[in-house]
Amino acid sequence: MEQRTIVDEIKFQLRNGKMTVRLIIVNVFIFAAIHLIGFVEGLFGNTLWSLRFFTFPTGLFEFLVNPWTLITSIFAHVSLGHLFFNMLFLFFAGAMYEQIFGSKKLLITYLAGGIIGNLFELLATLLIPDFSAPHYVLGASGAIMAIFTAIAVYRPQTPIYLFGIVAIPIYVLALFFLAKDLIGIGASDEIAHFAHLGGAFFGFLTVQQIHSNSNILNQLNGLFHKKQRADSAKNRRFKPDEVYNAEKKVKQERIDTILDKISKSGYESLTREEKDFLFNQGNS
Repeated sequence: MEQRTIVDEIKFQLRNGKMTVRLIIVNVFIFAAIHLIGFVEGLFGNTLWSLRFFTFPTGLFEFLVNPWTLITSIFAHVSLGHLFFNMLFLFFAGAMYEQIFGSKKLLITYLAGGIIGNLFELLATLLIPDFSAPHYVLGASGAIMAIFTAIAVYRPQTPIYLFGIVAIPIYVLALFFLAKDLIGIGASDEIAHFAHLGGAFFGFLTVQQIHSNSNILNQLNGLFHKKQRADSAKNRRFKPDEVYNAEKKVKQERIDTILDKISKSGYESLTREEKDFLFNQGNS
Protein backbone atom coordinates (compact mmCIF):
# COMPACT_ATOMS: atom_id res chain seq x y z
CA MET A 1 0.00 0.00 0.00
CA GLU A 2 1.47 3.32 -1.10
CA GLN A 3 2.05 5.83 1.69
CA ARG A 4 0.80 9.38 1.35
CA THR A 5 3.17 12.30 1.41
CA ILE A 6 2.43 15.24 3.67
CA VAL A 7 1.25 17.19 0.62
CA ASP A 8 -1.15 14.38 -0.29
CA GLU A 9 -2.46 14.32 3.27
CA ILE A 10 -3.05 18.08 3.27
CA LYS A 11 -4.91 17.83 -0.05
CA PHE A 12 -7.02 14.97 1.32
CA GLN A 13 -7.88 16.90 4.50
CA LEU A 14 -8.82 20.01 2.51
CA ARG A 15 -11.18 17.95 0.35
CA ASN A 16 -12.57 15.47 2.85
CA GLY A 17 -11.46 16.40 6.36
CA LYS A 18 -13.37 18.00 9.21
CA MET A 19 -14.00 21.74 8.89
CA THR A 20 -11.91 22.33 12.03
CA VAL A 21 -8.88 20.74 10.37
CA ARG A 22 -9.48 22.67 7.16
CA LEU A 23 -9.56 25.97 9.01
CA ILE A 24 -6.33 25.14 10.82
CA ILE A 25 -4.62 24.24 7.52
CA VAL A 26 -5.71 27.54 5.96
CA ASN A 27 -4.39 29.48 8.96
CA VAL A 28 -1.05 27.70 8.82
CA PHE A 29 -0.80 28.19 5.06
CA ILE A 30 -1.45 31.94 5.37
CA PHE A 31 1.07 32.17 8.21
CA ALA A 32 3.69 30.63 5.91
CA ALA A 33 2.61 32.91 3.04
CA ILE A 34 2.97 36.04 5.19
CA HIS A 35 6.53 35.14 6.15
CA LEU A 36 7.46 34.16 2.61
CA ILE A 37 6.11 37.44 1.28
CA GLY A 38 7.84 39.30 4.10
CA PHE A 39 11.13 37.62 3.20
CA VAL A 40 10.79 38.64 -0.46
CA GLU A 41 9.79 42.15 0.57
CA GLY A 42 12.86 42.37 2.76
CA LEU A 43 15.05 41.65 -0.24
CA PHE A 44 13.63 44.73 -1.93
CA GLY A 45 13.52 46.88 1.21
CA ASN A 46 9.72 47.00 1.29
CA THR A 47 7.69 45.56 4.18
CA LEU A 48 4.31 47.23 3.66
CA TRP A 49 2.35 45.08 1.20
CA SER A 50 1.81 42.04 3.42
CA LEU A 51 0.80 44.31 6.30
CA ARG A 52 -1.82 46.07 4.18
CA PHE A 53 -3.19 42.88 2.67
CA PHE A 54 -3.50 40.62 5.71
CA THR A 55 -4.14 42.93 8.69
CA PHE A 56 -7.34 44.81 9.51
CA PRO A 57 -6.80 48.54 10.14
CA THR A 58 -8.79 50.20 12.93
CA GLY A 59 -8.86 53.50 11.07
CA LEU A 60 -11.97 54.09 8.95
CA PHE A 61 -10.17 55.49 5.91
CA GLU A 62 -7.61 52.68 5.86
CA PHE A 63 -10.41 50.11 6.14
CA LEU A 64 -12.38 51.65 3.25
CA VAL A 65 -9.24 51.51 1.11
CA ASN A 66 -8.55 47.88 2.13
CA PRO A 67 -12.00 46.31 2.75
CA TRP A 68 -10.83 42.73 2.04
CA THR A 69 -8.84 42.81 5.28
CA LEU A 70 -12.13 42.28 7.10
CA ILE A 71 -11.74 38.61 6.08
CA THR A 72 -8.02 38.07 5.44
CA SER A 73 -7.10 39.28 8.93
CA ILE A 74 -9.06 36.51 10.68
CA PHE A 75 -6.73 33.93 9.11
CA ALA A 76 -3.50 35.88 9.62
CA HIS A 77 -0.85 35.48 12.32
CA VAL A 78 2.66 36.86 12.46
CA SER A 79 4.22 35.24 15.50
CA LEU A 80 4.53 31.48 15.85
CA GLY A 81 3.28 31.62 19.45
CA HIS A 82 0.14 33.50 18.45
CA LEU A 83 -0.57 30.95 15.73
CA PHE A 84 0.13 27.94 17.94
CA PHE A 85 -2.13 28.92 20.84
CA ASN A 86 -4.95 30.09 18.59
CA MET A 87 -4.85 26.87 16.58
CA LEU A 88 -4.71 24.78 19.74
CA PHE A 89 -7.80 26.61 21.01
CA LEU A 90 -9.50 26.22 17.62
CA PHE A 91 -8.71 22.50 17.48
CA PHE A 92 -10.58 21.75 20.71
CA ALA A 93 -13.36 24.35 20.48
CA GLY A 94 -13.91 23.75 16.77
CA ALA A 95 -14.14 19.98 17.18
CA MET A 96 -16.73 20.36 19.95
CA TYR A 97 -18.76 22.88 17.96
CA GLU A 98 -18.62 20.79 14.78
CA GLN A 99 -19.82 17.70 16.64
CA ILE A 100 -22.84 19.60 17.97
CA PHE A 101 -23.82 21.88 15.08
CA GLY A 102 -22.03 20.54 12.00
CA SER A 103 -19.26 21.72 9.68
CA LYS A 104 -21.29 24.27 7.71
CA LYS A 105 -22.34 26.19 10.81
CA LEU A 106 -18.78 26.03 12.13
CA LEU A 107 -17.49 27.76 8.99
CA ILE A 108 -20.23 30.38 9.13
CA THR A 109 -19.62 31.07 12.82
CA TYR A 110 -15.86 31.32 12.28
CA LEU A 111 -16.19 33.81 9.41
CA ALA A 112 -19.05 35.87 10.83
CA GLY A 113 -17.60 35.87 14.36
CA GLY A 114 -14.26 37.12 13.09
CA ILE A 115 -15.86 39.79 10.91
CA ILE A 116 -18.13 41.03 13.70
CA GLY A 117 -15.14 41.12 16.03
CA ASN A 118 -13.20 43.30 13.59
CA LEU A 119 -16.16 45.66 13.21
CA PHE A 120 -16.46 45.93 17.00
CA GLU A 121 -12.82 46.99 17.16
CA LEU A 122 -13.35 49.55 14.39
CA LEU A 123 -16.47 50.99 16.05
CA ALA A 124 -14.72 51.22 19.41
CA THR A 125 -11.93 53.24 17.80
CA LEU A 126 -14.42 55.56 16.07
CA LEU A 127 -16.77 56.07 19.01
CA ILE A 128 -14.19 56.35 21.81
CA PRO A 129 -11.57 58.94 20.76
CA ASP A 130 -9.22 58.21 23.64
CA PHE A 131 -9.54 54.46 23.32
CA SER A 132 -6.12 52.81 23.30
CA ALA A 133 -6.66 50.32 20.45
CA PRO A 134 -4.12 48.53 18.31
CA HIS A 135 -3.65 50.19 14.92
CA TYR A 136 -4.02 46.83 13.20
CA VAL A 137 -5.94 43.68 14.10
CA LEU A 138 -5.01 40.19 13.00
CA GLY A 139 -5.57 36.67 14.20
CA ALA A 140 -8.37 34.16 14.62
CA SER A 141 -9.12 35.06 18.26
CA GLY A 142 -12.44 36.81 17.60
CA ALA A 143 -13.64 33.95 15.42
CA ILE A 144 -12.59 31.36 18.00
CA MET A 145 -14.32 33.31 20.78
CA ALA A 146 -17.55 33.13 18.77
CA ILE A 147 -17.20 29.35 18.52
CA PHE A 148 -16.23 28.87 22.17
CA THR A 149 -18.97 31.16 23.51
CA ALA A 150 -21.62 29.38 21.44
CA ILE A 151 -20.65 26.06 23.02
CA ALA A 152 -20.56 27.58 26.52
CA VAL A 153 -24.06 29.03 26.12
CA TYR A 154 -25.56 25.94 24.46
CA ARG A 155 -23.99 23.38 26.81
CA PRO A 156 -22.76 25.34 29.84
CA GLN A 157 -22.08 22.31 32.03
CA THR A 158 -19.69 20.64 29.58
CA PRO A 159 -16.54 19.80 31.61
CA ILE A 160 -13.20 21.27 30.58
CA TYR A 161 -10.11 19.70 32.13
CA LEU A 162 -7.45 22.25 33.04
CA PHE A 163 -4.00 20.73 32.55
CA GLY A 164 -5.85 17.46 32.00
CA ILE A 165 -6.62 17.20 35.72
CA VAL A 166 -9.07 19.77 37.15
CA ALA A 167 -12.58 19.68 35.65
CA ILE A 168 -14.56 22.92 35.48
CA PRO A 169 -17.79 23.72 33.58
CA ILE A 170 -17.11 25.39 30.24
CA TYR A 171 -19.22 28.42 31.16
CA VAL A 172 -16.77 29.28 33.96
CA LEU A 173 -13.90 29.44 31.49
CA ALA A 174 -16.04 31.53 29.10
CA LEU A 175 -16.80 34.00 31.90
CA PHE A 176 -13.09 34.18 32.72
CA PHE A 177 -12.24 35.13 29.12
CA LEU A 178 -15.09 37.65 29.09
CA ALA A 179 -13.89 39.28 32.31
CA LYS A 180 -10.30 39.31 31.06
CA ASP A 181 -11.27 41.22 27.93
CA LEU A 182 -13.55 43.63 29.79
CA ILE A 183 -10.79 44.44 32.26
CA GLY A 184 -8.28 44.82 29.45
CA ILE A 185 -10.28 47.47 27.56
CA GLY A 186 -8.20 50.62 27.25
CA ALA A 187 -4.96 48.94 28.28
CA SER A 188 -1.88 49.53 26.11
CA ASP A 189 -1.31 45.84 25.55
CA GLU A 190 -1.88 45.75 21.77
CA ILE A 191 -4.62 43.14 22.26
CA ALA A 192 -7.86 43.59 20.32
CA HIS A 193 -10.19 43.11 23.28
CA PHE A 194 -13.23 44.47 21.44
CA ALA A 195 -12.62 41.96 18.63
CA HIS A 196 -12.79 39.18 21.22
CA LEU A 197 -15.96 40.65 22.74
CA GLY A 198 -17.56 41.08 19.32
CA GLY A 199 -16.87 37.47 18.45
CA ALA A 200 -18.29 36.31 21.79
CA PHE A 201 -21.38 38.46 21.22
CA PHE A 202 -22.00 36.84 17.84
CA GLY A 203 -21.55 33.35 19.32
CA PHE A 204 -24.15 34.19 21.96
CA LEU A 205 -26.60 35.45 19.34
CA THR A 206 -26.29 32.33 17.18
CA VAL A 207 -27.19 30.07 20.09
CA GLN A 208 -30.15 32.28 21.00
CA GLN A 209 -31.42 31.76 17.44
CA ILE A 210 -30.92 28.01 17.78
CA HIS A 211 -32.89 28.02 21.05
CA SER A 212 -35.63 30.04 19.32
CA ASN A 213 -35.90 27.45 16.55
CA SER A 214 -35.93 24.68 19.17
CA ASN A 215 -38.87 26.34 20.92
CA ILE A 216 -40.75 26.46 17.63
CA LEU A 217 -39.99 22.78 17.08
CA ASN A 218 -41.21 21.85 20.56
CA GLN A 219 -44.45 23.78 20.08
CA LEU A 220 -45.08 22.24 16.67
CA ASN A 221 -44.31 18.74 17.95
CA GLY A 222 -46.70 19.20 20.85
CA LEU A 223 -49.39 20.53 18.53
CA PHE A 224 -49.08 17.65 16.08
CA HIS A 225 -48.99 14.94 18.72
CA LYS A 226 -52.02 16.41 20.48
CA LYS A 227 -53.96 16.58 17.22
CA GLN A 228 -52.99 13.03 16.25
CA ARG A 229 -54.23 11.67 19.57
CA ALA A 230 -57.50 13.58 19.22
CA ASP A 231 -58.06 12.35 15.65
CA SER A 232 -57.01 8.77 16.29
CA ALA A 233 -60.40 7.38 17.34
CA LYS A 234 -62.26 9.26 14.58
CA ASN A 235 -59.97 8.03 11.80
CA ARG A 236 -60.09 4.45 13.01
CA ARG A 237 -63.90 4.36 12.66
CA PHE A 238 -63.73 4.98 8.90
CA LYS A 239 -60.52 3.21 7.78
CA PRO A 240 -59.02 -0.26 8.23
CA ASP A 241 -56.13 -0.35 10.66
CA GLU A 242 -53.61 -1.14 7.91
CA VAL A 243 -54.63 1.90 5.84
CA TYR A 244 -54.82 4.21 8.85
CA ASN A 245 -51.38 3.17 10.15
CA ALA A 246 -49.76 3.50 6.72
CA GLU A 247 -51.18 7.01 6.22
CA LYS A 248 -50.18 7.99 9.73
CA LYS A 249 -46.61 6.82 9.12
CA VAL A 250 -46.28 8.75 5.84
CA LYS A 251 -47.72 11.89 7.42
CA GLN A 252 -45.40 11.68 10.44
CA GLU A 253 -42.36 11.19 8.18
CA ARG A 254 -43.36 14.32 6.25
CA ILE A 255 -43.76 16.27 9.48
CA ASP A 256 -40.39 15.07 10.81
CA THR A 257 -38.68 16.08 7.54
CA ILE A 258 -40.13 19.58 7.71
CA LEU A 259 -39.28 20.00 11.40
CA ASP A 260 -35.73 18.89 10.69
CA LYS A 261 -35.53 21.53 7.95
CA ILE A 262 -36.72 24.19 10.41
CA SER A 263 -34.10 23.03 12.92
CA LYS A 264 -31.30 23.37 10.38
CA SER A 265 -32.34 26.46 8.40
CA GLY A 266 -35.20 28.18 10.23
CA TYR A 267 -38.92 28.46 9.55
CA GLU A 268 -38.45 30.93 6.68
CA SER A 269 -36.56 28.31 4.68
CA LEU A 270 -39.79 26.34 4.16
CA THR A 271 -41.60 26.47 0.84
CA ARG A 272 -45.14 27.79 0.67
CA GLU A 273 -46.44 24.26 0.22
CA GLU A 274 -44.56 23.06 3.34
CA LYS A 275 -45.92 25.97 5.41
CA ASP A 276 -49.46 25.19 4.21
CA PHE A 277 -48.99 21.54 5.09
CA LEU A 278 -47.95 22.43 8.67
CA PHE A 279 -50.84 24.87 8.99
CA ASN A 280 -53.34 22.30 7.79
CA GLN A 281 -51.97 19.65 10.14
CA GLY A 282 -52.37 22.00 13.07
CA ASN A 283 -55.89 23.09 12.19
CA SER A 284 -57.57 20.15 10.49
